[in-house]
Amino acid sequence: MANKNFHRAITVNASAKEAMNKISQVNLWWAKNFSGSAEKLNEKFTVRFGETFVDFLISELVPNKKVVWKVTDCNLHWIKAKKEWNNTEVVFEITSEKNKSKIDFTHAGLVPGVECYNDCEAGWNGHVTKSLANFINVGKGQPE
Repeated sequence: MANKNFHRAITVNASAKEAMNKISQVNLWWAKNFSGSAEKLNEKFTVRFGETFVDFLISELVPNKKVVWKVTDCNLHWIKAKKEWNNTEVVFEITSEKNKSKIDFTHAGLVPGVECYNDCEAGWNGHVTKSLANFINVGKGQPE
């Protein structure tokens, strides 16, 4: 069986435009320690969690439909393979469904068997299915 990239889908009570806008407000749903900008193609930003950091480049952007964050550097301090996320991609694909939007979240390159998979799976589950969903639906995320 082939390894599958980490994926979760959520449905939110917002237009695709509203969902895309909220996704770009990284400091309000994922990481309080955020620098840079995550709104436009080729913008760069960094998230930090203590010794851990991840640098991203917005490598693809289709307004209100898709955004891809490419990892350009990282330090996952708690594992041996500290650069494990380098060149992976965090992908948000948005489709409108009546008065709602479906967000397909994929971390391409985060597959079962990589060192951080279990920890990163738990982290993304909380950040995407709880914090991002709450931020879009009720205006209050739970960033770290």
